[in-house]
Amino acid sequence: MTDAVLPYGRQTIEEDDIAAVAEALRADFLTTGPLVEAFETAFAEQVGAAHAVACANGTAALHLAMLALDVAPGEVCIAPAITFLATANCARYVGAEVVFADVDPDTGLMTPDTLAQALEKVGDRRLRAVLPVHLRGDVAELPALARLAGEAGAVLVEDAPHALGSTATFGNTVERVGDVRHSAMATFSFHPVKTIATGEGGMVTTHDPVLAHRLRTLRSHGMVRPEGCEPWWYEMPEPGFNYRLPDILCALGLSQLGKLDRFAARRKALAARYQAALAPLAPALKIAATPAWSDPVLHLMVALIDFPGLGLTRLKVVEALKARGVGTQVHYIPVNRQPYYVARYGEQRLAGADAWYDRCLSLPLYPGMAEADVDRVVAALKDVLGL
Repeated sequence: MTDAVLPYGRQTIEEDDIAAVAEALRADFLTTGPLVEAFETAFAEQVGAAHAVACANGTAALHLAMLALDVAPGEVCIAPAITFLATANCARYVGAEVVFADVDPDTGLMTPDTLAQALEKVGDRRLRAVLPVHLRGDVAELPALARLAGEAGAVLVEDAPHALGSTATFGNTVERVGDVRHSAMATFSFHPVKTIATGEGGMVTTHDPVLAHRLRTLRSHGMVRPEGCEPWWYEMPEPGFNYRLPDILCALGLSQLGKLDRFAARRKALAARYQAALAPLAPALKIAATPAWSDPVLHLMVALIDFPGLGLTRLKVVEALKARGVGTQVHYIPVNRQPYYVARYGEQRLAGADAWYDRCLSLPLYPGMAEADVDRVVAALKDVLGL
C-alpha cells in the first residue's frame, strides 16, 4: 500500500508482532525474564556468533563494548568520520580520545588506506580499538582492517546497526555480519528504522566468553552474586549501568527476527529497482557504491548527487521532494565537524568524508514500500533535478 508521504525509513509491525508483545505483557516478567535469553540465543544463532548480549539500545551496546575492553582515559579509539555520533562518543564516555579516519567518498566506508592514515595520527598513545562502521548495510573490508589494527596492538569493534542480514565474501568464504571472525565484538541497534525493530534496543555479539560475561554484568549495574551466597546477596566489584532490554521488547525482537529473511529479500528487491531506475541519471546522480566483496541488506538507499553541477542546493531538493510527498534524510554530517570535537581536536579536513557529505541524500527504503513507491521517488527526483 502506497503511503501518502514516504519517510526515508520506518518499521514494519504486523499483527503477530503485536500478539507476541501482548502475550509477554500477560506473562510474569516485564523487565528481565526468559524472553531476553531467548532473543539472545536466537540472534546469536542467526548471525553465527557464540554469544549475543541484549541491551537498551545501539549506543549502550557501543558503550558496553568499550567498558568490556577496559578502554581507559588517555587511550585512543579510531572511528570513521561518516557515522552517527555514538560511534565516536562511546570512546569519550570512558575517557578515551578519538582519532577520526577518513572514508571512501563513494562508499562512505573506512578503508585500509584511510585507517593507515589515521594510525599515523595516534602517535605514541596507546591504541585500543578501531570501530569500522558497515555504513548503509555495506560491509567494510574487515580482514585488512583487522590486520592493520592488530599490527597496531588494537582490536576491531564492528559498529553494525545498518548491516543485520548483510554478508561479505573474503577469499572463498561467505561471512555474516555479526559472526565476529575478525573482531572482538559487533554491535547492533533495533531502532524502528533498522532492519528489525524493538522500539529501542541493542545487541553485542562476541565469541569471547569473558567479554560476554563482562557485558552482561556491566549492563546490570555491575552486580554479581558470588557462588554459595545468600539468595538476597549481591556485590558490585565495579559500577555498571542499567542497560537492560525488557522482556516485552525482546518479545517483539524475537517476532521480528523470524521475519529477517523476508525483510532482507524485500529490501534487496527495492534496492535493485532503485539501481535500475536511477542508473540513467549518472553522473549527476549515482547510488552509493557497493564494494566487490559486500552483499548488503541495505538499511539506507543513499544517492550521491552533484548539487552544484545541477545548479541546485540540497535544501531546495529536500524541500521540493517533501512537497511531492517524498521524505529524505542526510547520513551523515562528518562527526569531526561537530562543535564538541572541533573544540577538542581543532578543525580537520577529511576529503573523502567531505565529498560524501556534500553529495549524499538518503531516499525512502523500507519493506512496507511497494514497487510503485520506488517509481514515485524516481519520478519526483527526475522532476526536481531536471533530469
